[in-house]
Amino acid sequence: MMWDDDTQDERSLADKLEKFQRGLLNIATGKERPHSETFKRLRHELLAAPELSTHLPDYIRKARDPDQFWEFIQPKFATYQERRQFIRNSMRPALDHLEGNERSPGVEPITQSLKTFDPENVGAAWQKALDRRNADPAGAITAARSLLETVCKHILDDAGAPYNNKADAGALWAQAAAVLNLAPHQHQEEVFRTILGNCQSVVNGLGAIRNKVGDAHGQGRRPVKPKPRHAELAVNLAGTMASFLIHTWKDKTDES
Repeated sequence: MMWDDDTQDERSLADKLEKFQRGLLNIATGKERPHSETFKRLRHELLAAPELSTHLPDYIRKARDPDQFWEFIQPKFATYQERRQFIRNSMRPALDHLEGNERSPGVEPITQSLKTFDPENVGAAWQKALDRRNADPAGAITAARSLLETVCKHILDDAGAPYNNKADAGALWAQAAAVLNLAPHQHQEEVFRTILGNCQSVVNGLGAIRNKVGDAHGQGRRPVKPKPRHAELAVNLAGTMASFLIHTWKDKTDES
C-alpha cells in the first residue's frame, strides 16, 4: 500500500516529500486517506529539515493531520482538478530545491554505490550529508566524516580486522587501506605511493576541517562558520573516497 507505515520507500527527503504530496492529493480528491500517524510523522520530519522547511507551503505548518488539511482544501476549490493543480504548484519549490541538490556532478553514481553497499547505515549517512549541504554546512561536514568512519568500520568488520571503536577517520582509513592493499608502503611504484598517500592526506584533512568548523565541538567567541561550498567540497570528497573503498573491497572479495 502506498501509505502504510513502511519507510522502505523513504530513502531521502525527496522520497518523503513525494510521498507526503501523494497523501495530500489523496485527501483532496477523495481517495484513500493516508494513515494519520504516518501523515503526522512525515509532516514533522519535513518541517524539521532545515534545508527544506523554508520551501514548504504554509498550509503544511497549519494542517497537523489529514482532517485539518481536508478542512483547508475542501472549501478552497470546488473541483478535484483545481485542488490537484494547487497542491502540485505549491509543493514544486520544495521538490525543485531537493532535486537541484541531487544534480551535483558525480552524486548519482556515488549514491548508488553507497546505498548498494549498505542502505540502512552507509546510504543513510551519505544522504544525511547531502541533505545538509546548503542549510547546515557544519552538520554536513560532520556527516561527511561520519560517512567515512562508517564505511571503514564496515570493511574492517567484514574483513574480521579489529579496530578501536573510538579511532578517528584517519586511523580507520589507514587500517582499511592496509586490508585493501591501498597503503602507500604496500606499493613500489612511486606514482601509486604518491596517489595513495594523497588519499590518506585527504581523509586526514576531512577530519581536521570537521574539528575546525563542524558542529561536533563547541567554538569560541569568533566561531568559524563554513559555507555551503565548503560543505559541498567535504561531502563530495568523502563520498568519492568512501565509494573508492567500497569498490576496492568488492573487487577483492570477488577475486577470493
